[in-house]
Amino acid sequence: MKNRLIPSLILAGALTVSSIPFNVLAHDELGDVNIEKGERTGYSEISVPVMEGSKNLQFLYEAAAPEMKTVRADGKQNSFADVYSHKGYAYLGTHTQNGGNGGVRVFDLKDPANPKEVAVFANNDIPGTWQEKVIVKSINTPSFKGDLAVVSVQQLNRNNPDSKGGFLLYDVTNPETPKKLGFYEVTKKTSGTHELYLTMQGNRAIVLAANPYADYYSHGEEKDFQIVDVSDPSNPEKLWEFDPRTLEEIPEDFNGYHWNSPDGKTRPVFNHSTMVDETGKYAYVSMWDLGTVIFDISNPKQPKYLGRTDFASNQQGSAHSAALAKGGNVLIETREVYNPTKQGYEQSYGYTRIFDIKDKTNPKLLSEFKTDLVDDIENGVTFANTVHDPKVHGNTLYLSHYAGGVYSVDITDPANPKQVGQYVPEKSDVWGVYVDRNYILASDIGSGLKVLLKNNGSSSEFQGVE
Repeated sequence: MKNRLIPSLILAGALTVSSIPFNVLAHDELGDVNIEKGERTGYSEISVPVMEGSKNLQFLYEAAAPEMKTVRADGKQNSFADVYSHKGYAYLGTHTQNGGNGGVRVFDLKDPANPKEVAVFANNDIPGTWQEKVIVKSINTPSFKGDLAVVSVQQLNRNNPDSKGGFLLYDVTNPETPKKLGFYEVTKKTSGTHELYLTMQGNRAIVLAANPYADYYSHGEEKDFQIVDVSDPSNPEKLWEFDPRTLEEIPEDFNGYHWNSPDGKTRPVFNHSTMVDETGKYAYVSMWDLGTVIFDISNPKQPKYLGRTDFASNQQGSAHSAALAKGGNVLIETREVYNPTKQGYEQSYGYTRIFDIKDKTNPKLLSEFKTDLVDDIENGVTFANTVHDPKVHGNTLYLSHYAGGVYSVDITDPANPKQVGQYVPEKSDVWGVYVDRNYILASDIGSGLKVLLKNNGSSSEFQGVE
């Protein structure tokens, strides 16, 4: 479904953007297309940010797009990755530009219209790496009580003897003085941990780590999806890892990545992302063309496979990320399809699918939501037109969408999603979106942090995003 927007509200002020290109392999790095995320031409003609929409979203405005200060000692600037918020602070991950090692940048959002950068951490710990994803939670275990940040660490080059991949753990109880607590390492044969999630189960803290191609590159010695006990952050301990061969539809000779699926196609299978519901009981694991795999992780040492999403034979799976809605009864699945002309498949960039998962053993497709970008395949293969990450607040779904910025979608009726708004920064290359009750955050690969607020007076009067 495509949706037209009402006339746009042009936002005042221009954004500072970086013109320096950077390189990173596509997520499906073993596939038949090798493109570089973030390095692209053909931006839209938008010269200032725009926001347009209906419902309450026409009252949102871009409150802040702070210029990203150069924080590295060598005077070079990094590109930017995902964004997270916790207790009034924004945590901005960094990408690969200028050799990575940008760490996590922390912003005080007490005045969301005037973010103040107060710290950088995880930037000098491991040479030759980049720190894309950060999750921050308040945890309480026998070994640690406070706010814990887990940070993905990925190698730029697996042949670099000084680098290693996995995830870092930091005490950010005082976000302005982060303290390193520990590191969890995955096999040197893979790039490291790409995305991850942190949750509490009683007095135990666990991390669910996505380590793409660990199975493939280690010949099964380590697996792509791992559950790690971080109750003592100085001594993380692996509890369990998922072997796809345990599923009936996966042949025993599967050796990571290549899956001869029942539809006769050879499909990629690797873990791209993980997330957990609010109870800490159910895990949703994005396994690319195996779909979103659902586990009961009540016992994290012996999780139970429940079910997974499936695709039509002409669809590239590319299950990239997930979010939940309607009290955990609805699953949002975004698909990062960046090659819309792959032989044997529909000609389309990645779009969003919505499932009823009241019965988690049998996800049922309710709808598919397509933006106005996904059918634009005339400009060649690019990440610019595919959807990326989903976030949900109430009955509104927010999608980060590279060239499309941030889309807002009304999912009051999940079987009939409707676009109600869009925010597009200058030279949009939006990687992440995060919804807090006090603001909406977006992260642009080239230009960094964006803060959106309601236009109802001073920022202190903001009461929530509807």
